[in-house]
Amino acid sequence: MTTGWLAVIDMQRVFAEPDSPWAAPRYAEAAAGVRRLLPAFAERVTFTRFVAPGEPTGAWRAYYARWPFALQTPEAPLWRLTAEFADRAPHEHVMDATTFGKWTPELAARVGPEGRLVLAGVSTDCCVLSTALAAADAGVETLVVSDACAGADDASHIRALDVMELYGPLIQVVTVNQLIAT
Repeated sequence: MTTGWLAVIDMQRVFAEPDSPWAAPRYAEAAAGVRRLLPAFAERVTFTRFVAPGEPTGAWRAYYARWPFALQTPEAPLWRLTAEFADRAPHEHVMDATTFGKWTPELAARVGPEGRLVLAGVSTDCCVLSTALAAADAGVETLVVSDACAGADDASHIRALDVMELYGPLIQVVTVNQLIAT
């Protein structure tokens, strides 16, 4: 079994459905990588969901002015985990956040100050990147599983991975095979 805590970032319908303005084109490939990771972490998995705030404040007002379709309640279908993950995510292992970064006090408590955080999910160039940088800043060993992530497009995915590699050794970019082999 692999050590650490797996955070599966935002594997939601809004990023999976091809007709969504926020679709990650390689969502299915990232989902396949996540499915391979899950058995290695058993109960040490948190699924996150990006959800809209009840009332946007600050710069988020401009963000939601650009994306008004997303101003829906957390119960709305677009925010649901995709079917393949909804059944694997018990309620106590799903964490909602109205921010891109998911390194919240709740996730930090699960991982622990000397823990190891493994990240997979979408979007590499937004929520995964924001989570990785905050966790690394907190001094947590952070691994990003490149083939269990998907970006807004291939170029953005690669650029985000390149940026995260600059933070080594705080952040390590690995593949599913490399992680499972350890």
